[in-house]
Amino acid sequence: MTRTPPSETPSRRTLLRWGAAGGAGLALSPLAACAGPTGAPGPGTLTLGLNRSLVSLDNKLNQFDAAVTVQRAVRQALTAIGPDMRLARVLADRFEMTAPTTWSVRLRDGIRYSDGRPVTVDDVATAVRMYGRVAGSFILGLFPELPDVEATGERTFRLHTRKPVPVLDRLMANILITPAKDNRPEELRSGVGTGPYRVAGANSGAGEYTLARVPGYWGGRPPVERVRVRFVPEESSRVVALRSGELDVIDTITPDSAEQLTGLPGVHLEQTSGVRICQLFYNFRKPKKHPLADARVRQALTYAIDGESLVRDVLTDSAEQAQGVVPLSLQGAERTGRYAHDPSRARQLLRSLGADGLRIKIIWESGEFAADASVMEAVAEMLKEVGVRAALQQFEPGGDILKWRQGKGGDWDVIGNGFPGTTGQATTMLQAMYAGTAEDERTGDAFMGYVIPGIARQLSDAATETDPATRDRKLAAAQHAVWDTWPAMWAFVPKTVLARRARVDGVRLLPINSYDLMPVRLEG
Repeated sequence: MTRTPPSETPSRRTLLRWGAAGGAGLALSPLAACAGPTGAPGPGTLTLGLNRSLVSLDNKLNQFDAAVTVQRAVRQALTAIGPDMRLARVLADRFEMTAPTTWSVRLRDGIRYSDGRPVTVDDVATAVRMYGRVAGSFILGLFPELPDVEATGERTFRLHTRKPVPVLDRLMANILITPAKDNRPEELRSGVGTGPYRVAGANSGAGEYTLARVPGYWGGRPPVERVRVRFVPEESSRVVALRSGELDVIDTITPDSAEQLTGLPGVHLEQTSGVRICQLFYNFRKPKKHPLADARVRQALTYAIDGESLVRDVLTDSAEQAQGVVPLSLQGAERTGRYAHDPSRARQLLRSLGADGLRIKIIWESGEFAADASVMEAVAEMLKEVGVRAALQQFEPGGDILKWRQGKGGDWDVIGNGFPGTTGQATTMLQAMYAGTAEDERTGDAFMGYVIPGIARQLSDAATETDPATRDRKLAAAQHAVWDTWPAMWAFVPKTVLARRARVDGVRLLPINSYDLMPVRLEG
C-alpha cells in the first residue's frame, strides 16, 4: 500500500471544508421535505422509523437492509439466515441435498396464511417462477439458476437444477412465499403471508404501514400487538423523534447521531459487524473509446481517494476500507488488495493515459449508506485535487434510480451503491455483481453493466463446485480476476448500527442489518 505523506493527509476540518465546498459548488437534486412523525405510540404499538421508503412488503425489487425486518414479518421463505449467519428452517422443516442437482424439501405441517388459506407446494413453484420473470431483480441475480419445483406429495417436493448449486438452501431464504393465485411477476403492494403480522393499513406511496398481530400464528403469539412503519428520510428528524419517544427504533444511523444518542437515558444502541459492501462502482456500459472503459483509468482514479481519511473523519471509524471485492466476513471471501491514496500517481497516470481533465457524474440514492452526502462531497473535492471534475446527483428515496442502474434512465459514470451479503456466502454476492452475461444486459439485469465473460465463467465454475475446499480455491482466483478489472473507485464495509428506546427489548441485530420482529417485546 502506498502511504500518504503527512503533508497530503487531510484533517477532519479539511474534509468538512471539502464537503462545504462541494455543497456550495455542485448542484444536488433536492430531497423530499419530511417532518418527523407526530404522536407517541401506544403501549402496545411498536413504531419503526426507516431511512428509506418501503415501497412494498414484497422483495422482488425492493430489499434494502431495514426492509427485510418488515417484509419478513408479513411474508416468509422456506429458510432464513439467522444469528451468526446460520441457516434456519422456516416454512420448510426438511431441506436436504439428496443428489448434486436435487434437493428434497418438506413444508411444515399445518402452516396457513393470515387469511386462513393453507400453504401449498404450488405456492412455492409459483413464487420461484414470479421471481424469475421480474426484470432488474436483485434477488434473481443471486442465483446461478433458479430451480424447477417438482411436487412429490401434498407437502413434499424436489428442487432440481441443471448444475449443482451447493448453497441453494441459503439462496431460497430470499424467495418469499405468497398464495399462487395472488402472486404476480412484480412487486406486490398487497396480499397476505405466513408471518406473525398482517397488513392492517398501508400507504405505500408514503412508505407507511400498520401491521397487526396474526391470531393463531403458527410460530406462537407475537409479544407486540401492532407495528407502525414510518418513512422519515431526514436523520435529524429520526433522532429527535426517537429522543422524544415518537419512534421506538431507527436504523442506519451515522456516527454523529450515534454519538448524540450514546448515554442518553432511555436510549440504547445496537451494533454489529456487517456483511454489506458499499462501493463507488463504475458504469461498465461505457463505449470502448470512453476513458472509463479502460481499467487503467479506473485504477488511476482510485489513487485520488483518501479512504483512510474518509473512514476516520467522515465515517468516524464506523466502517473499514474494503480489502476485497466482497466483505471478508463472508464465507469464501478473499483478500485481494488495498485501496491506496497517491494523488501524485493519480495525476501522472491520468495524464499518461490522456484522461487528464476528465469530467464524471456520480449518482446515488439518499440513504444508500450512512453519511452518504458527506462522503460524496468529500470524494468530489478529492477528485478535484487531481484535475477531475465531478458532478453529483442525489436521488430521492423511492425514486427512479433503478432505471439508471439498468442503463435506462440516463448516463452516469460512478454510482454510490450498497450490496448486502444476504446468505453469508461470498459466492452469491459475487454471482449477483460480477457474473453478468450479455443476455442479462439485454434485460437490464447485469450489475451496472458488468459483463466480462471470462470472469462469469470462473464464477459459474466455482458456484457449481460441490467440494467446499475446491470451491473456495476457485472463488479466490475469480476474486483476484475481478479486482484486476478495478470495478470500484473506492469501497468500504460499514458496521451495522441502530438505536432503540429502552422500552423495546428482544432486538437481536443481524450482520445483514435487520432483525426478527417475532421476539421483540415492549416493556413498561
